[in-house]
Amino acid sequence: MSDTQVTNLPAFFAACPRGLETLLGEELTALGAQVEKTTVAGVHFRGELAVAYRACLWSRLANRIILCLARDEGIESPAQLADAAARVAWSEHLVPGRSLAVDFHGQSAEIRHTRFGAQTVKDGVVTAMARAGRERPVVEPRAPDLRLYAHLHRGRLTLGIDFSGESLHRRGYRRELGHAPLKENLAAALLMRADWPARAKAGEALVDPLCGSGTLVIEAALMAADIAPNLNRERFGLEAWAGHDREVWRELKREAEARASLGRKRCKARLFGSDQSPQAIAAAKANAMRAGIPALIHFQGASVAGLKRPESLSPEARGLVITNPPYGERIGELPELVTLYRQLGERVRDAFPGWDLALFTGNPDLGHRLGMRAHKHYAFRNGPLEARLLLIRVPEASGEEGSDARPEVPARSENAQMFANRLHKNRKRLKKWLKQSGESCYRLYDADMPEFALAIDVYGDWVHVQEYAPPKSVDAAQAQKRLFDALGVIPEVLEVPASRVVIKRRERQSGRAQYQKQGSHGERFEVREGRARLWVNLRDYLDTGLFLDHRPVRRRLAEMAAGKRFLNLFCYTATATVQAALGTEKEGGASDTISVDLSNTYLSWARDNFALNGLDPAHHRVVRDDCLRWLETAKAEFDLIFMDPPTFSNSKKMEATLDIQRDHGRLIRLAMARLAEGGTLVFSNNQRRFVLDADLAEQFAVEEISAKTFDPDFTRNPDLHHVFLIRHRGEGARGEGA
Repeated sequence: MSDTQVTNLPAFFAACPRGLETLLGEELTALGAQVEKTTVAGVHFRGELAVAYRACLWSRLANRIILCLARDEGIESPAQLADAAARVAWSEHLVPGRSLAVDFHGQSAEIRHTRFGAQTVKDGVVTAMARAGRERPVVEPRAPDLRLYAHLHRGRLTLGIDFSGESLHRRGYRRELGHAPLKENLAAALLMRADWPARAKAGEALVDPLCGSGTLVIEAALMAADIAPNLNRERFGLEAWAGHDREVWRELKREAEARASLGRKRCKARLFGSDQSPQAIAAAKANAMRAGIPALIHFQGASVAGLKRPESLSPEARGLVITNPPYGERIGELPELVTLYRQLGERVRDAFPGWDLALFTGNPDLGHRLGMRAHKHYAFRNGPLEARLLLIRVPEASGEEGSDARPEVPARSENAQMFANRLHKNRKRLKKWLKQSGESCYRLYDADMPEFALAIDVYGDWVHVQEYAPPKSVDAAQAQKRLFDALGVIPEVLEVPASRVVIKRRERQSGRAQYQKQGSHGERFEVREGRARLWVNLRDYLDTGLFLDHRPVRRRLAEMAAGKRFLNLFCYTATATVQAALGTEKEGGASDTISVDLSNTYLSWARDNFALNGLDPAHHRVVRDDCLRWLETAKAEFDLIFMDPPTFSNSKKMEATLDIQRDHGRLIRLAMARLAEGGTLVFSNNQRRFVLDADLAEQFAVEEISAKTFDPDFTRNPDLHHVFLIRHRGEGARGEGA
């Protein structure tokens, strides 16, 4: 075809997700299109009307096929936009009585909102129709018969008719969705990059061990059976276009139906999908049924740890393992994922030697946990996320002649082994103390090695990991690699499932940020500390409801509290109150307690702790108030007061900000005014560089006991908290303090 003949053909634009442009150009060429150029998120092409119709039916990658009606330059103002739209002969394209909507993309200095741009184009369309003596078109934004396309970028305007209607990636089969499903055209692109169409023709097999709702394996089946991906769609936008050629369209659909019928019978490829979720498998089966290929795919429930070679495959069969595992958009998901990726690599090497693995992930560092290196990788976008497709040749089985099956990446790196050794060493060091004390909640590791800036706390058979945010001087990629090394080691060394390892990132907090909700799992469980039973929640807040470093302080309070009136200020979840109320087995606990805090959430948690220990609410009360304000107005006296304020707080609920170094003198004096003769104030804080005001030691009898308040699991950080016992020197001093 000559250049002149090509330029006389209608112009079209095929829109697609970013990263698919080159593949889409190749696909359109195979469908008979004359590709002019690729651009960001699309391809410009020319062809007969039948070529565009064929693309609507057969394109596995495009979102939309647009018939381009006009292109203008220098469009900046709303008036210019409306005028350009009014110059198009819309009466030749719009069927009277059919509804329409305008999809506007882009902006200019004066047109900044897509809704305004769409309205302006619509005004131009109305003007054009009025000039042609045609009735005003019916606008229906939600479900129109026909969509008009308008794109404005750097003053260049393209106007056209959307032949697709709804986006072409919506094939119509996927009503049942699993967790974070891939869009169908992205799944098709991954399969093409993994050379699945050629593999399918050769009769190879395909396995997706984390199939979710089945998108990857269903798209693979449609390719293998030569089924047009949009054959079963209920409607296309082109059917409401005034220039629609019904005969050409019917013929193309008949051809596609015939190819599908023949393709199902001739399909040699074997396809398998598995997932550990029964709901996902049920959704995948329902989706495959709607796609018209249920007999081509075998779905079964199975975990990655139980991944096996399908029994129906011959020993010499070869194929492709392709999957899109979760990749941890939230840091709390990482412990299970590090284990998942490692297990996936191990099982694929064992079950599919000599095959190829295509792994799609938004976190290539997790991909490295497979223990195999990629020989190719391709960049894609999965929605807003940057992602990569890793293509990996699985080594031949060990023991075979010429086998090269050693993993290219060691199962545990040198750094990971060093970290594992440290955990083993710490467990050994604490073993005797843990046996004698009976404690089940303790700190195992606290940034002992600078390469691994983590705090690791054990809560029974759960593990709570806090990652200290690395300074800017530390390479972020290296920091993440070390984190993954640690998360791979922790479940093995501590002998806990990865699902019971919870990780959070701990950064410098302002105000009461450590008390703010991080999630809404509502997953709490009971732990024991001495005589107390306590609720902890490892996921929903930065802290867990139990400050482990204060364990010796709570123990001392229990020993001091027998028969006394006890006040807990800034009580948090009132674990100290529980210990004081229970006291020791020999002498018993406090007669009455009051616990004060501003947070309704934590006071509710405190009540639950009281109920768990059978404490009578008539004698053990909680009060919601600003502790400063409460102290200024309180009249009661107490024999034992515990005060552990935050280092800094600017909570909106407080009348003023609290800086413990600046304000502790006032706080202590107010508390001492409520302390009975012969009583004790236990004052604690976590300000690392805290210095007690000298005049307090002159006014009251002050004894610092910080060094005596660290159990063996916290001896690495002697400035983690500061604890003082403060008592009245005499009536004169007490009166002055009041």
